[in-house]
Amino acid sequence: MRIGVPKEIKNHEYRVGLTPDSVREMIAHGHDVWVETQAGSGIGADDAAYEAVGATILATAREVFDVAQMIVKVKEPQAVERAMLRPDHILFTYLHLAPDADQTADLVKSGATCIAYETVLGAQGGLPLLAPMSQVAGRLSVIAGAKALEKEAGGSGVLIGGVPGVAPGKVVVIGGGVVGAHAITMALGLGADVTVLDRNVDVLADLSKTFGSSLRTVYSTKAALEHYVLEADVVVGAVLVAGAAAPKLVTAEMVKRMKPGSVLVDVAIDQGGCFETSKATTHSDPTYIVDEVVHYCVANMPGAVPRTSTYALNNATLPFALALADKGAEKALLEDPLFLPGLNVHKGQITCEAVAVALGYDYVEPATALKATNAAAA
Repeated sequence: MRIGVPKEIKNHEYRVGLTPDSVREMIAHGHDVWVETQAGSGIGADDAAYEAVGATILATAREVFDVAQMIVKVKEPQAVERAMLRPDHILFTYLHLAPDADQTADLVKSGATCIAYETVLGAQGGLPLLAPMSQVAGRLSVIAGAKALEKEAGGSGVLIGGVPGVAPGKVVVIGGGVVGAHAITMALGLGADVTVLDRNVDVLADLSKTFGSSLRTVYSTKAALEHYVLEADVVVGAVLVAGAAAPKLVTAEMVKRMKPGSVLVDVAIDQGGCFETSKATTHSDPTYIVDEVVHYCVANMPGAVPRTSTYALNNATLPFALALADKGAEKALLEDPLFLPGLNVHKGQITCEAVAVALGYDYVEPATALKATNAAAA
């Protein structure tokens, strides 16, 4: 397999699809790897580090796309990258298609086989290729919220952990999954007053067992959500419906009634956001204010810490990337029922039901789409 690793071009995105260690594994399996120059500079891996393990360095993304059969990235392909996709390409990256009609249309038009990290399933449940970035984003969400509380950022001027004699800030986490658990870890570590809301009592029980009486666990009803959001200094939106657009849990009317200078951190912004007033922002301009409430809605939060993020991501994605390279996309996906849901677009067809429903496409089961391709080739 000819594998290409382009440099990420999304605003302030410094991660890279494959580390030099991962490239070495690919080459040990008999594959060829081409890397765009400086693709790894954001994680401290220069071109020489890739050449030392056997990769070939190319000057432009166009050259990488032209030579490669499989493209391994981190973030969804930008418009200029989507224009370089061919029907014979395998694209393996985060996609987050449900709230992104333009990207979806371009991927359908390309005819490429597009596999999304965020919809691959785990043997023990969960989303194993999303989990590492959820862990990073959860921890960063509290750091970002604490910074946004500062007066110069438009916040209320509350120190999230307080000091002796002065109460700490109130952090409310909506959703007790991977993002939520790591946000709780960070918020409690900073000394905040922390509440988590979730609609799964088993999740709440597990969180209570893990964190003890220092964490307030609340079953999420409309009344409970409104009560705690209106009291909060920082609200972390940590809800996820795999592959689908995030539900809008905090309404614009609720935002109007929040405390002036409070902060909303929307970790679900990649899937459209879980606050009605959310819109995607970037690391270069991360916040905006609506009704005196600071909104932090950066769509690639883990890109702020690319070394940690890239190595954590590669730990999870490498076995799947190797399977694609060793077996080809059709065999690798059809042989693994947990990998198969990662297929979102194949030969102009939408193979993720949540994306099809969100954007009005016909849905084709991934196995059906792959087998049809095999039959046509035969």
